[in-house]
Amino acid sequence: MKIGLLHSLIRKDEKLIIEAINARPNLELTMIDDRKLTFQLGKDSFNFDVVLERSINHSRALHALKLFESAGIRCFNSSQIALVCGDKLLTSDALSRHGVPQPEVKIAFTETSALEAIEEMGYPVVLKPAVGSWGRLLSKVNDRDAAESILEHKTVLGTYHHSIFYIQKYIQKQSRDIRTFVVGDECIAAIYRTSEHWITNTARGGVATKCEITDEIRKISLKAAKAVGGGIVALDLFETDDGYLVNEVNYTMEFKNSIETTGVNIPVRIIDYVVDSTKGLA
Repeated sequence: MKIGLLHSLIRKDEKLIIEAINARPNLELTMIDDRKLTFQLGKDSFNFDVVLERSINHSRALHALKLFESAGIRCFNSSQIALVCGDKLLTSDALSRHGVPQPEVKIAFTETSALEAIEEMGYPVVLKPAVGSWGRLLSKVNDRDAAESILEHKTVLGTYHHSIFYIQKYIQKQSRDIRTFVVGDECIAAIYRTSEHWITNTARGGVATKCEITDEIRKISLKAAKAVGGGIVALDLFETDDGYLVNEVNYTMEFKNSIETTGVNIPVRIIDYVVDSTKGLA
């Protein structure tokens, strides 16, 4: 089987995936740099059987996946999963439609309606860009003065990231959240991410420790993964007195800080899934 690895920069995560592919004599690796990639619509042909997406840039990943699929290439994850997971509004909608517990969310399209939604929800709230990752451009809003100021800034900035107001009820996390890793129909690993800051992403300094996968964690993780289309995803969970809530679902999972922590060889499990899902092409 020939695997195309769609990438931007080659980070430690991608190096580990490359090692997992090269360790198998029946797999052939082709590197696809999204910064150099071009398509010729209706005339594209490629010398690989499947694409494994590892791009940093969401728009490049989404559109490249769609065009590869149009040319008959099976992609992991699919463009539909990338579309849903890459937009928090679409993720929240999918979770809601499938009955997956999540923090209260309101969506608004103007500064005035956003302020009204925040006041109705009650402080504190978290304002997030609909498209974004690594905990960037998040704002914890504690009162009306802060809300008015942040909403004005987002309106003036005026880019796509700021044009839709995604408002989420703030959940007191007790300095940690849980990240789970789902590959196909299995929840293969989980970590706690602990930080004194309210943003617990490991990209922002959160410390990873092993989290045992309980039946409840497994159940909500698999249900949320199925809601967004399945595949290879990482989910962020909040612990509450009433059970777990799904905060976000990520379609290009980062795992370099979680292999030693959990004892699970995540890149090998990813390649296992790709191979098993496409055995007819092997």
